[in-house]
Amino acid sequence: MFNPKDILYEDNHLIVVNKRCGDLVQPDRESDEALETEIKAMIKVRDHKAGDVFLGVVHRIDRPVSGAVLFAKTSKALTRLNEMIRTGQIHKRYWAITESTPNPEAGSLKHYIVRDGRTNRSRAYDKPKADGKLAQLNYQVLACSTRYTLVEVELLTGRHHQIRAQLSKVGCPIKGDLKYGAKRSNPDGGISLHSRSVEFVHPVRKEPLKVVAPTPAKDNLWQYFETI
Repeated sequence: MFNPKDILYEDNHLIVVNKRCGDLVQPDRESDEALETEIKAMIKVRDHKAGDVFLGVVHRIDRPVSGAVLFAKTSKALTRLNEMIRTGQIHKRYWAITESTPNPEAGSLKHYIVRDGRTNRSRAYDKPKADGKLAQLNYQVLACSTRYTLVEVELLTGRHHQIRAQLSKVGCPIKGDLKYGAKRSNPDGGISLHSRSVEFVHPVRKEPLKVVAPTPAKDNLWQYFETI
């Protein structure tokens, strides 16, 4: 699952890794295997830690999604980063390969997300709904192939399956995302959604930091879009 080569940035306070699709960020009821567990184990061995290793998850991405994930290595950094998430000071951009091209090719989406815990699915509505949470994002088409479109998404809120639900709502399901209307699955079982970058002011050093995650190297379509 985790390979130290997937580390995109690390210092004494935080670490950013490039998650592979299919990996869990945190352990769940079905499995203890997760990035959080494996990174802690790696740090313990590499840094010769005698006691427990502290590692805090700052933000999560879905299991079938790849890309940048931010962890805090100290409680002080975690507290500050959590507050930055809450106040919108951590800027996250995603790349999505969609089955259709959005119209217009750049703009904003605003919906109200209702999560169905039974099916682990979210539904996007144009108007406020009971239990609905406001979901907002900006998007821009970056490139097109003969069958697919590369869309960059700036996430403004962090709702359950937000990008997947909102793009599906406007007729642009993400490649491989059967749950949200894609025509067929991807060979690896993942979806073509990638956490491309995280950008923020370092919580301790107070310096601007932007970390960019390369797209999956073994996926020819991702590599096509990466290079054009």
